[in-house]
This record gives sequence, C-alpha cells and structure tokens, in this order.
Amino acid sequence: MNERTGGRADDVPLSEHQRPAGMDDVTVRAVGALSEALETVERARGQLYGFHQLTGRADAQLATAVDLLREAGHHEIADRLDRELVGRNVIEGRWTFQVVEEYDDGYYVPFQGHERRVRDEIAGGRRHVYEAEMKERERSRRPDGTPESLHAATPASEPG
Repeated sequence: MNERTGGRADDVPLSEHQRPAGMDDVTVRAVGALSEALETVERARGQLYGFHQLTGRADAQLATAVDLLREAGHHEIADRLDRELVGRNVIEGRWTFQVVEEYDDGYYVPFQGHERRVRDEIAGGRRHVYEAEMKERERSRRPDGTPESLHAATPASEPG
C-alpha cells in the first residue's frame, strides 16, 4: 500500500506530474495559476481564429449577395455594397489575418514562452503539477483504499 494515495504502491502519478523536491505549496499554486492564464489565452486565441474565419465567411457571403443583387438588376445597390463593404479592412489597414498574426507574434508567442520558461526554472519543466496533486486529493477509492479503475493515477500499462 502507498500511504500517500491509500492505494497500490504502483498507483501514483508519473514523475513528470509530481512536485519537484523543495517546491512549496505557494509556488505550485503560482505556477498553476500562470499555466491557467495561458490556457485562457489559448481560448482567446481560438476565439480570435473563429472571428477571423467567420469574418472571412461573411465577406464571401456578402460578395454572393452583391452578385445576386446585380443579377436582379439592383446595380446601384450592388455597386455601393461592393465599393463600401466587400473586402473592407476590419481595423484600419488590417484584415483579420493581420490581426491574428499580430496577436500571435506580439502576445501569444511571448506569453507561451514565458510560461514555459517559468515552468523550466521553477518546476523542472513539469506541467500540471497543481492539477495532478488535486487529482490525488480528489480521486475516489474503494472501501479497501485502492482506487477504482476509472480513478487510477495513470492509464494501465500496455501488455508486454
């Protein structure tokens, strides 16, 4: 039995998810908070890419509408929409791909690099130490103290 987990001796997280020696609770929380912030940036980036794709799709749909208006004989309206909206910059001098590139180069890539550097310097490069410790605290156990198979520390080993 493993005293820390109350389960089998081999039912422990992988070493890559264990706290490095000497890393205190506040540091584990701090590195976890930084990684969580990066996860939020990842979500924001995904939404920015969604904005990019939806705006591009809307512009293509607008071009179709302009063509149909022209075909229906509404040339003046079609010309106005074509001149004032089709292919328009979404921000001065920029299409959405340029906004995405500036976000990536100016914010996302530096943020990602700093998060990795902090993990390397403080946590030996280990990811999700905070979450791994939370899993150990919260996973369910059988009455004999061993974890249910769906609550094991790691996946079962592959047959050798």
